[in-house]
Amino acid sequence: MAEISPFTYRPGDSSLHLLDPRMKFFITCLVGMAMMPAGFIASGLYFLILVFFLKQSGLHFFSILNRMKLFLTLLFFIFLTRALTTPGDLLFQGYGLAVTGQGLMEGAMSALKFLLLMLTGLVFSVTTRPSSVKAAVQWYLKPVPLVPEKRVAVMISLALCFLPVILRQAREISDAQKARCAHLQKNPVKKTMGLVLPLMKKIFLAADRLILAMESRCYSDDRTDPEFQPSGREPLFLWGGLAVCACLVFF
Repeated sequence: MAEISPFTYRPGDSSLHLLDPRMKFFITCLVGMAMMPAGFIASGLYFLILVFFLKQSGLHFFSILNRMKLFLTLLFFIFLTRALTTPGDLLFQGYGLAVTGQGLMEGAMSALKFLLLMLTGLVFSVTTRPSSVKAAVQWYLKPVPLVPEKRVAVMISLALCFLPVILRQAREISDAQKARCAHLQKNPVKKTMGLVLPLMKKIFLAADRLILAMESRCYSDDRTDPEFQPSGREPLFLWGGLAVCACLVFF
Protein backbone atom coordinates (compact mmCIF):
# COMPACT_ATOMS: atom_id res chain seq x y z
CA MET A 1 0.00 0.00 0.00
CA ALA A 2 1.43 3.38 -1.04
CA GLU A 3 2.29 5.86 1.67
CA ILE A 4 0.01 8.90 1.82
CA SER A 5 1.76 12.16 1.04
CA PRO A 6 1.46 14.97 3.61
CA PHE A 7 -0.18 17.10 0.89
CA THR A 8 -2.90 14.57 0.06
CA TYR A 9 -6.49 15.54 0.83
CA ARG A 10 -7.79 13.81 3.95
CA PRO A 11 -11.55 13.55 4.49
CA GLY A 12 -12.88 15.01 7.70
CA ASP A 13 -15.62 17.06 9.33
CA SER A 14 -13.53 19.85 10.87
CA SER A 15 -14.46 23.50 10.43
CA LEU A 16 -11.81 23.86 7.72
CA HIS A 17 -13.11 20.84 5.82
CA LEU A 18 -16.62 22.29 5.76
CA LEU A 19 -15.52 25.85 4.92
CA ASP A 20 -16.36 27.21 1.46
CA PRO A 21 -13.29 26.54 -0.78
CA ARG A 22 -13.55 30.07 -2.21
CA MET A 23 -13.05 31.50 1.27
CA LYS A 24 -10.13 29.17 2.01
CA PHE A 25 -8.48 30.07 -1.29
CA PHE A 26 -8.92 33.81 -0.64
CA ILE A 27 -7.56 33.65 2.93
CA THR A 28 -4.60 31.50 1.86
CA CYS A 29 -3.59 33.97 -0.86
CA LEU A 30 -4.12 36.94 1.47
CA VAL A 31 -1.99 35.43 4.25
CA GLY A 32 0.73 34.58 1.74
CA MET A 33 1.02 38.24 0.72
CA ALA A 34 0.81 39.51 4.31
CA MET A 35 3.68 37.20 5.29
CA MET A 36 6.27 39.30 3.48
CA PRO A 37 6.58 42.19 6.03
CA ALA A 38 5.81 40.01 9.08
CA GLY A 39 7.98 40.13 12.19
CA PHE A 40 8.95 37.49 14.75
CA ILE A 41 6.06 38.10 17.16
CA ALA A 42 3.30 37.94 14.55
CA SER A 43 4.95 34.99 12.79
CA GLY A 44 5.19 33.10 16.09
CA LEU A 45 1.51 33.66 16.85
CA TYR A 46 0.54 32.59 13.34
CA PHE A 47 2.68 29.47 13.76
CA LEU A 48 0.64 28.50 16.84
CA ILE A 49 -2.58 29.02 14.86
CA LEU A 50 -1.29 26.74 12.10
CA VAL A 51 -0.31 24.04 14.59
CA PHE A 52 -3.85 24.17 16.02
CA PHE A 53 -5.45 23.78 12.58
CA LEU A 54 -3.01 21.01 11.65
CA LYS A 55 -4.07 19.06 14.72
CA GLN A 56 -7.72 19.74 13.94
CA SER A 57 -7.13 18.37 10.44
CA GLY A 58 -5.67 15.14 11.80
CA LEU A 59 -1.98 15.97 11.28
CA HIS A 60 0.86 16.37 13.76
CA PHE A 61 3.54 19.00 13.30
CA PHE A 62 6.56 16.85 14.23
CA SER A 63 5.45 13.91 12.09
CA ILE A 64 5.16 16.29 9.13
CA LEU A 65 8.69 17.60 9.69
CA ASN A 66 9.98 14.04 9.93
CA ARG A 67 8.55 13.29 6.48
CA MET A 68 9.86 16.49 4.88
CA LYS A 69 13.56 16.33 5.66
CA LEU A 70 14.52 17.70 2.24
CA PHE A 71 12.46 20.81 2.89
CA LEU A 72 14.19 21.28 6.24
CA THR A 73 17.52 21.01 4.42
CA LEU A 74 16.37 23.78 2.08
CA LEU A 75 15.43 25.94 5.07
CA PHE A 76 18.87 25.39 6.57
CA PHE A 77 20.58 26.55 3.38
CA ILE A 78 18.31 29.60 3.23
CA PHE A 79 19.26 30.43 6.83
CA LEU A 80 22.95 29.86 6.15
CA THR A 81 22.95 31.98 2.99
CA ARG A 82 21.33 34.95 4.69
CA ALA A 83 23.60 34.61 7.73
CA LEU A 84 26.71 34.75 5.54
CA THR A 85 25.64 37.46 3.10
CA THR A 86 23.81 40.02 5.27
CA PRO A 87 26.10 42.88 6.45
CA GLY A 88 26.05 43.97 10.08
CA ASP A 89 27.76 43.41 13.41
CA LEU A 90 30.41 40.73 13.02
CA LEU A 91 30.01 37.69 15.29
CA PHE A 92 32.33 35.15 13.67
CA GLN A 93 34.93 35.25 10.94
CA GLY A 94 37.09 32.49 9.59
CA TYR A 95 37.94 30.51 6.47
CA GLY A 96 36.81 33.46 4.37
CA LEU A 97 33.33 33.48 5.92
CA ALA A 98 31.74 36.11 8.11
CA VAL A 99 28.61 35.69 10.23
CA THR A 100 26.77 38.77 11.48
CA GLY A 101 24.08 39.22 14.10
CA GLN A 102 21.77 40.83 11.54
CA GLY A 103 22.47 37.91 9.20
CA LEU A 104 21.39 35.38 11.82
CA MET A 105 18.17 37.31 12.43
CA GLU A 106 17.44 37.66 8.70
CA GLY A 107 18.22 34.00 8.08
CA ALA A 108 16.00 32.81 10.91
CA MET A 109 13.18 35.09 9.78
CA SER A 110 13.42 33.97 6.15
CA ALA A 111 13.45 30.28 7.12
CA LEU A 112 10.48 30.79 9.45
CA LYS A 113 8.46 32.52 6.72
CA PHE A 114 9.13 29.73 4.24
CA LEU A 115 8.05 27.21 6.89
CA LEU A 116 4.83 29.14 7.57
CA LEU A 117 4.04 29.33 3.85
CA MET A 118 4.57 25.60 3.48
CA LEU A 119 2.34 24.84 6.48
CA THR A 120 -0.35 27.22 5.17
CA GLY A 121 -0.41 25.41 1.83
CA LEU A 122 -0.40 22.09 3.66
CA VAL A 123 -3.46 23.01 5.74
CA PHE A 124 -5.23 24.15 2.58
CA SER A 125 -4.40 21.02 0.57
CA VAL A 126 -5.32 18.44 3.24
CA THR A 127 -8.71 20.07 3.93
CA THR A 128 -9.78 20.87 0.35
CA ARG A 129 -10.72 18.39 -2.33
CA PRO A 130 -8.96 18.89 -5.69
CA SER A 131 -12.39 19.22 -7.30
CA SER A 132 -13.23 22.03 -4.84
CA VAL A 133 -9.94 23.77 -5.66
CA LYS A 134 -10.86 23.56 -9.35
CA ALA A 135 -14.29 25.02 -8.64
CA ALA A 136 -12.88 27.89 -6.56
CA VAL A 137 -10.26 28.84 -9.16
CA GLN A 138 -12.85 28.69 -11.91
CA TRP A 139 -15.19 30.95 -9.91
CA TYR A 140 -12.48 33.57 -9.35
CA LEU A 141 -11.28 33.55 -12.96
CA LYS A 142 -14.71 33.60 -14.57
CA PRO A 143 -15.02 37.44 -14.59
CA VAL A 144 -11.51 37.86 -16.03
CA PRO A 145 -11.64 38.47 -19.80
CA LEU A 146 -9.58 36.43 -22.27
CA VAL A 147 -8.80 33.78 -19.63
CA PRO A 148 -10.10 30.21 -20.18
CA GLU A 149 -11.10 29.77 -16.55
CA LYS A 150 -12.24 26.16 -16.89
CA ARG A 151 -9.01 25.03 -18.51
CA VAL A 152 -6.83 26.89 -16.01
CA ALA A 153 -8.85 25.44 -13.12
CA VAL A 154 -8.39 21.90 -14.46
CA MET A 155 -4.63 22.47 -14.81
CA ILE A 156 -4.32 23.63 -11.19
CA SER A 157 -6.45 20.77 -9.93
CA LEU A 158 -4.37 18.22 -11.83
CA ALA A 159 -1.16 19.78 -10.51
CA LEU A 160 -2.39 19.25 -6.95
CA CYS A 161 -3.35 15.67 -7.76
CA PHE A 162 0.01 14.98 -9.39
CA LEU A 163 2.10 16.30 -6.49
CA PRO A 164 1.65 13.19 -4.27
CA VAL A 165 2.28 10.99 -7.34
CA ILE A 166 5.53 12.81 -8.11
CA LEU A 167 6.71 12.53 -4.50
CA ARG A 168 5.91 8.82 -4.43
CA GLN A 169 7.73 8.20 -7.71
CA ALA A 170 10.76 10.17 -6.51
CA ARG A 171 10.84 8.02 -3.37
CA GLU A 172 10.58 4.81 -5.41
CA ILE A 173 13.42 5.87 -7.72
CA SER A 174 15.57 6.83 -4.75
CA ASP A 175 14.94 3.48 -3.06
CA ALA A 176 15.75 1.60 -6.27
CA GLN A 177 19.02 3.50 -6.67
CA LYS A 178 20.00 2.88 -3.07
CA ALA A 179 19.44 -0.84 -3.65
CA ARG A 180 21.99 -0.55 -6.49
CA CYS A 181 24.44 1.47 -4.33
CA ALA A 182 23.88 4.61 -6.41
CA HIS A 183 23.85 6.66 -3.20
CA LEU A 184 27.62 6.07 -2.96
CA GLN A 185 28.14 8.36 -5.95
CA LYS A 186 30.28 11.31 -4.81
CA ASN A 187 29.65 13.61 -7.77
CA PRO A 188 26.59 15.73 -6.78
CA VAL A 189 25.74 16.57 -10.41
CA LYS A 190 25.66 12.92 -11.50
CA LYS A 191 23.77 11.99 -8.35
CA THR A 192 21.12 14.65 -8.97
CA MET A 193 20.77 13.86 -12.67
CA GLY A 194 20.43 10.17 -11.82
CA LEU A 195 17.29 11.05 -9.87
CA VAL A 196 15.89 13.88 -12.01
CA LEU A 197 16.04 12.21 -15.45
CA PRO A 198 14.14 9.01 -14.51
CA LEU A 199 11.66 11.09 -12.51
CA MET A 200 10.98 13.41 -15.47
CA LYS A 201 10.47 10.40 -17.73
CA LYS A 202 7.92 8.90 -15.32
CA ILE A 203 6.13 12.26 -15.00
CA PHE A 204 5.78 12.68 -18.77
CA LEU A 205 4.61 9.10 -19.23
CA ALA A 206 2.02 9.53 -16.49
CA ALA A 207 0.84 12.78 -18.11
CA ASP A 208 0.48 11.02 -21.48
CA ARG A 209 -1.59 8.24 -19.89
CA LEU A 210 -3.79 10.82 -18.19
CA ILE A 211 -4.38 12.65 -21.48
CA LEU A 212 -5.35 9.41 -23.22
CA ALA A 213 -7.70 8.52 -20.37
CA MET A 214 -9.39 11.94 -20.53
CA GLU A 215 -9.74 11.78 -24.32
CA SER A 216 -11.17 8.25 -24.19
CA ARG A 217 -13.87 9.56 -21.84
CA CYS A 218 -14.68 12.47 -24.20
CA TYR A 219 -13.61 15.09 -21.68
CA SER A 220 -14.36 18.70 -22.63
CA ASP A 221 -14.37 22.12 -20.98
CA ASP A 222 -18.15 22.44 -21.40
CA ARG A 223 -19.24 20.89 -18.13
CA THR A 224 -21.84 21.76 -15.52
CA ASP A 225 -20.59 24.46 -13.15
CA PRO A 226 -20.14 23.22 -9.56
CA GLU A 227 -22.44 24.25 -6.73
CA PHE A 228 -20.93 25.58 -3.51
CA GLN A 229 -22.31 24.71 -0.09
CA PRO A 230 -21.16 27.31 2.48
CA SER A 231 -20.99 26.12 6.06
CA GLY A 232 -22.17 29.44 7.56
CA ARG A 233 -18.83 30.12 9.27
CA GLU A 234 -17.37 32.02 6.34
CA PRO A 235 -17.82 35.52 7.91
CA LEU A 236 -16.08 34.35 11.09
CA PHE A 237 -13.11 32.99 9.16
CA LEU A 238 -13.02 36.07 6.94
CA TRP A 239 -12.74 38.47 9.86
CA GLY A 240 -10.31 36.15 11.59
CA GLY A 241 -8.16 35.95 8.47
CA LEU A 242 -8.18 39.73 8.08
CA ALA A 243 -7.14 40.11 11.72
CA VAL A 244 -4.26 37.66 11.25
CA CYS A 245 -3.12 39.48 8.11
CA ALA A 246 -3.23 42.83 9.94
CA CYS A 247 -1.05 41.38 12.73
CA LEU A 248 1.41 39.99 10.18
CA VAL A 249 1.70 43.34 8.42
CA PHE A 250 2.00 45.63 11.44
CA PHE A 251 3.85 43.44 14.00
